[in-house]
Amino acid sequence: MSSFSVYRDTDNGSTSVSNHFIDTFLADANAAQIKVYLYLLRMAGAATSVSDMADLFNYTEKDICRALKYWEKNGLLSLSYDINGSVVGVQILSPSSYKTALPRAIQTVINPVEAQVRPVITNEEPRDKYAKPDYSADDLRSFKTQSETSQILFIAEQYLGKTLSPSDIKSLLFIYDVLGFSTDLIDYLLAYCANKDKRSFRYIETVAINWAEEGITTPAQAKTATGKYDKNVYTVMRALGKDSSPTDKEADYVKRWTNEFGFSTDVIMEACERSVMSTDKNRFAYADSILKSWHNAGVVTKRDISAVDAKYQRPKKTVDTGFHHFDMKHDYDYDEMEKALLGQ
Repeated sequence: MSSFSVYRDTDNGSTSVSNHFIDTFLADANAAQIKVYLYLLRMAGAATSVSDMADLFNYTEKDICRALKYWEKNGLLSLSYDINGSVVGVQILSPSSYKTALPRAIQTVINPVEAQVRPVITNEEPRDKYAKPDYSADDLRSFKTQSETSQILFIAEQYLGKTLSPSDIKSLLFIYDVLGFSTDLIDYLLAYCANKDKRSFRYIETVAINWAEEGITTPAQAKTATGKYDKNVYTVMRALGKDSSPTDKEADYVKRWTNEFGFSTDVIMEACERSVMSTDKNRFAYADSILKSWHNAGVVTKRDISAVDAKYQRPKKTVDTGFHHFDMKHDYDYDEMEKALLGQ
């Protein structure tokens, strides 16, 4: 590939990294993306090339191009291409600024006659930006031999319990290459789908594209999104009389009841019903206290709850009114139960 010049929208005579870049972009970028960006900062005003950077960092040229497009997508670079699609100019933008065009002086000059028969390469997104490319055997070989991406293949085989086919590898390359998922996010994606017993790559790709459309770039964001949209969360929300979207804390409550405590839906619904009957406030906390006490008492099924209930039953009391004897039957002392459950 030909050399290109690197330009900056500002230049103070030194190589510096803005705090905004560190605070906003550093956590989500992978090693290759960070190396490329820092190297471009250092090379501002000088000439370099994709092949030079690939040799320097021991990456493939596609890795370098992928990193350049990543920063362009995030608004930190503006790239200029020639009619063959090769990068001929890079402008480093301020992390807080929007994309701007490269100076006219460094744009590629196209022969007017040639321009009539050959399309001009632009930075516009393709009509279907999530279309899977037709990867070649060389692409797959490069993906399999790189240290970072070879780990993805190993992780995938462990989660899915099979040796990956070329079609499977193309799916992972698509998720890494086109969707821009980090290895950590792919790891979480595979674990999430395997836990749902959904191991087909058609399903995995669908989930990955949905996450990309939602702007999910980290495992933490994916965890929050998948937790909130779990159907069990909304079932509990309705049972506790809540119509709003679940908060992170509310979603965490439900995940603890199902994953950590291992309770089935009918046991959780019983706790929700008792919470609604007993209090108008802090119903999630109240239900959590009930379920925590049942978990500590060894409750597994709804039938086991009766043994725990017996501990909170009051003895029968007879009230002599002077005319009749009335039995005061109270199955539960709710005031005392609430104090016990809430640790008061």
